[in-house]
Amino acid sequence: MSIPEVDQTIFALASGSGKAGIAVFRISGRSAIKAYKILSKKSVPKPRCAVRARLFDPTSKEVLDDGLAIYFAAPASFTGEDVIELHVHGGRAVVAGMTAALNLIQDVRLAEAGEFTRRAFDNDKLDLTAAEGLADLINAETAAQRRQAQRQLRGDLGVIYDSWRSRLLEAIALFEAEIDFSDEDLPPGLKERVAEQVAGINKEITEHLDDNGHGQVLRDGLHIAIIGPPNAGKSSLLNRLSKRDVAIVSEKAGTTRDVIEVYLELDGYPVIIADTAGLQESGDAIELEGIRRAEERASQSDLKLVVFDGAVWPEKDAKTLELIDENTFVVINKSDLIKQTKTDYLAISSKTGDGLKSLLDILKKEVLERCNVSASPALTRTRHRSALGDCCDSLQRFQIAPEAELKAEDLRLAARALGRITGRVDVEEVLDIIFSEFCIGK
Repeated sequence: MSIPEVDQTIFALASGSGKAGIAVFRISGRSAIKAYKILSKKSVPKPRCAVRARLFDPTSKEVLDDGLAIYFAAPASFTGEDVIELHVHGGRAVVAGMTAALNLIQDVRLAEAGEFTRRAFDNDKLDLTAAEGLADLINAETAAQRRQAQRQLRGDLGVIYDSWRSRLLEAIALFEAEIDFSDEDLPPGLKERVAEQVAGINKEITEHLDDNGHGQVLRDGLHIAIIGPPNAGKSSLLNRLSKRDVAIVSEKAGTTRDVIEVYLELDGYPVIIADTAGLQESGDAIELEGIRRAEERASQSDLKLVVFDGAVWPEKDAKTLELIDENTFVVINKSDLIKQTKTDYLAISSKTGDGLKSLLDILKKEVLERCNVSASPALTRTRHRSALGDCCDSLQRFQIAPEAELKAEDLRLAARALGRITGRVDVEEVLDIIFSEFCIGK
């Protein structure tokens, strides 16, 4: 009789693919100890103690490697299950041999993507926000992203959402007790207490949502689009900012036909800068498509960096002027060719580097203002924002609902919306609160 998939023991290479000094295999599940005994021909070591382990092929009995083993006993492990870690040499042949050997063991299989973290969630080792924080930490490329991901992985964000949800569950219990047990000896003023608590929660969530998207921008990166007329030096500016030749530079106008993206790190914050096609009237179908993409990228970007050609200044391209708004910073390139030097805009030269430091300082300040998060954990995902919005909608309906039953349902919907974020949705908790606080049926 086969073991259900959810009860099967899983394994995976936890240290990444490719040749390395050390490779770490993680085995999790109720057959983890059995798998270790088969591979090592020894009993399981003491928990959290690294021991030397010679590992053998289960079929040929050939020595696969001489490494280290660490045992994490359930529930004090990442997944909450028995976990064995095997630290072996990271050569491709060793990794392939270990993978094949583990696959030979009954009820042990290769883990699917994210399955270790899913088991940790199922065993209450972390909530959904912490799981997302772990994914963000793995993908973090800047110091600021790392700090934000670590706070979420620690559970800082989940604590806030669980606190709101706990207070809502208490409000539901109070409100439903007032409705269903009005003839009992209950404390006075329960409805007023509920209304006050709901208003407070709604205010806190609204303030949490009003963050200008700082957390999400920090996670995804601030998008900057370089736009302007042809031959203004946009591609040269991109090459200067990225410190490498990523875009083709030519004196011929219209060289850039597509959007070229470069990832940068400014003072620890992630930035994606995009070079775009020059904006002009054209009858060329390919160039028109490039212009359409440039305009689309400009509309989707967090910040537009408009570049005018200093060689023809103060002439301004009308098509470019149409895209300037409050999220735009304007520079004049080719400062060495500007004839009219008096201007309110920053003059730079992508060729000589003049003015580039001032431009970088301005961009860093802009990035800091748009990415910098407050002392409290920040919203990082659209999923969170959507669920919090649903919660606020339900709390606002509660305040105007004419019937008590409708009010109670709005409170339940609000609590459920918060539970969707962390993965905790359990209506039975309301009954627990009612019985523990009011001793109904005594």
